Amino acid sequence: MSQGTPPTSIQHLEPKQRQGLVVVITGNGKGKTTSALGMAVRACGHGQKVCIIQFMKGDLYSGEWDGLKLLAGGVEHYATGKGFCGLQGNPYSKAEHRANAQDAIDLARQRMLSGELDLLILDEINNALKLKLVDLEQVLELLAQRPPLLHLVLTGRDAHPEVVELADTVSEVREIKHAYRKGIEPQPGVDY
Repeated sequence: MSQGTPPTSIQHLEPKQRQGLVVVITGNGKGKTTSALGMAVRACGHGQKVCIIQFMKGDLYSGEWDGLKLLAGGVEHYATGKGFCGLQGNPYSKAEHRANAQDAIDLARQRMLSGELDLLILDEINNALKLKLVDLEQVLELLAQRPPLLHLVLTGRDAHPEVVELADTVSEVREIKHAYRKGIEPQPGVDY
């Protein structure tokens, strides 16, 4: 077997019954978006159609944007945000952030109900909810309207308890140590 070539005989598991899952990835540690992007890569490997809507990111370049393009069109990507509201000298008003987040909610609903997707990732929606850029009722409505076979992933710190309760799988990423705390600037390919 040569390096990078999968074995010639691999067992493919198939569930007896397919079911869409609601997955929440939360916590104060690094890796929530990265975990969701790993799910996108995995879904693409199964030939599934993926859409990622980023609620907070959009004002600063992130390597995942160009990395996603390399997945041969298997992933739709929308960076709808204006950055992290109130952080790193972000110049936009809360009203501008809320308007963008409201557009992202509308886009999420439209893409979710299109019947074209297998996996929908709402990146940083938990933060948008915590900052009141979107309303709890809007997020709960998305969860209630989710088609039965669609996997829905919600990322970001401070996941709302009602969202956690409704989720099938919840993972918490906990910070133990972060280079930023040692004064090391964010690094391309690892942090963005």
